[in-house]
Amino acid sequence: MKKSIIYLLFIAVTYGYGQELNLPVFTQYLADNEFVISPAYAGIGDNLKIRANGLTQWVGIKGAPDNQSLYADFRIADRSGIGVSLYNDRNGNTIQTGAKFSFAHHLVLDYYSKQYLSFGISYNLNNFRIDINNFTNYDSSGNPIPPTNITDDRRTSNHNFDVSALYRYKGFFLSFNANNILDKNIDEDIRKLEPNLISNYQVYSGFTFRGPKKSGLEYEPSVFYQMFSSDKRSATDLNFKFRKYNKNDDYYWAGLSYRFLNDQFLKPLNVGPMAGFKKRQFYFAYAYQITMNDLASYNSGTHVVTIGIDFLQGISNCPCTQSAVKKSLSYD
Repeated sequence: MKKSIIYLLFIAVTYGYGQELNLPVFTQYLADNEFVISPAYAGIGDNLKIRANGLTQWVGIKGAPDNQSLYADFRIADRSGIGVSLYNDRNGNTIQTGAKFSFAHHLVLDYYSKQYLSFGISYNLNNFRIDINNFTNYDSSGNPIPPTNITDDRRTSNHNFDVSALYRYKGFFLSFNANNILDKNIDEDIRKLEPNLISNYQVYSGFTFRGPKKSGLEYEPSVFYQMFSSDKRSATDLNFKFRKYNKNDDYYWAGLSYRFLNDQFLKPLNVGPMAGFKKRQFYFAYAYQITMNDLASYNSGTHVVTIGIDFLQGISNCPCTQSAVKKSLSYD
C-alpha cells in the first residue's frame, strides 16, 4: 500500500508541476486577482490590493505539496503599475522560496470602444533546497543508517524573468505570459539530469458580461491554458463564475473550475467549486478541488484559502488602469 501511494504521488507530481521554478497554479487567479498569473495586470484597479493565499494539496497524503503566497500590486502613475509576490512552496523534501518583482505599463488603443493594451515584466528570484532530514538508508538487515552520499542540505538560487501582454476590449480579456524565459544553469554533478529548459507559457482569456439591468449580476466564463517547454505537457482550466453586487459595490461571487490534461482531452483531472466575497476593504475566498485521477483514493482533495485587503483608493485619470470589475457594470 505504501509503495502504491508513493508511486501515484510521483506520477501526479511529474505531470503536475515537478519542475523547479514552476509553482502550482490552481484557482488563486480566479479570486479576482489575475496578477497571480500575469504581471501585465499590475496597477489595474483603484486600490493597493493585497492577497494572501494558502494552498494545501491532496489532504491525507504525508508530504503532499503545500504552498503559501502573498501578492500585492498598485498603480504608480495613471498608466503604470508595480507589484511584488512572495512564496513558500514545499513538495515532499523539496522546498522553494522566492519573490517576483513586476512592472506593467498600460496603453489606450481606442477610448470610444474601450480597447486597452498592457505589457508586463517580472524579475524572479528563486531559492531551491533539498531537505535531507527525512532521508534514510537501510543496511542488509533492514536497520536504518544515515545517508553517506549526501551530507548537507542542497541549495541553489536562480534568477529569471517573465514577460506578458494583455489585451482588453470592453468585457473581453486575453493575456499571454512567457515565464522563466532564461535557461537554468546547472553546474553541480548531482543536478546534471535536471532539465535546464524551465520556461512555460500561459494563455488566460474570458468575457465578463452583466445580467439584467439593475440586477447587480455579472457573469464571467474563462479559460486558462499552460504548456511546459521541456516536455510539452499542458493543461487547461475551464471556469465559470458570477458576482452579485449591492449598492455599496460590495459583492459576493461563486464559480466552478474544471481542469484536464490536454493529452487526455476533457478527461477531468481536478473539479471544484469556489466562492468568496468583498466587504468594504476586506476580501475572502475559498476554493476546493476534487482529485479525479488514481490519486483520489488516497486524499480528500485540495483546499485554497485567499484573504485580502484593498486600501489607499485613488481613481486613475486613464480608463486603461481603472477597476476592471467595477467598470464592467457599465458595459453597453
